[in-house]
Amino acid sequence: MNVFEATIEIIGVNPYVFLPEKELERLFQEAGKHKGKIPVRMTIDGHEFPQTLVKYSGHWRLYLNMPMRKAAGKDVGDTALFQVWFDTSDRSISMHPDFEKALIEHPKAAEVFHKLPASRQLEIVRYLGFLKTEESLQRNIARAIRFLLGEERFVGRDKP
Repeated sequence: MNVFEATIEIIGVNPYVFLPEKELERLFQEAGKHKGKIPVRMTIDGHEFPQTLVKYSGHWRLYLNMPMRKAAGKDVGDTALFQVWFDTSDRSISMHPDFEKALIEHPKAAEVFHKLPASRQLEIVRYLGFLKTEESLQRNIARAIRFLLGEERFVGRDKP
């Protein structure tokens, strides 16, 4: 794993850096693939974060969110030192038990949920998993069930 310098660029509202070709090839070899999302760990000026390397518009990009840039004191246009390596840790997210129970209680919603693309299922599970209060969790589980039954929008998505 090498240290490389890169300038933070932006596409739309998303800051990112390009990785040197040599680093990309090393990551592809470590990951055993050169397609799809590649889970990585990275440092920006010594501050470590988990991230996912993705290919967008024909180019592999390492996106840098606000906490990453803030920790390093960097913004778009700045140059920083980076290290990136393949992340073998388990990144799976467990479904909240209350959501599992709600799907059992609403078999039609469960049927729709299991027919959704894996990315959409993950989006719902992740959203519910990060809620902080019991009230918010229960309110949003009910909204998710109504969404799956085609009764309302959820997480900015139209009915499935």
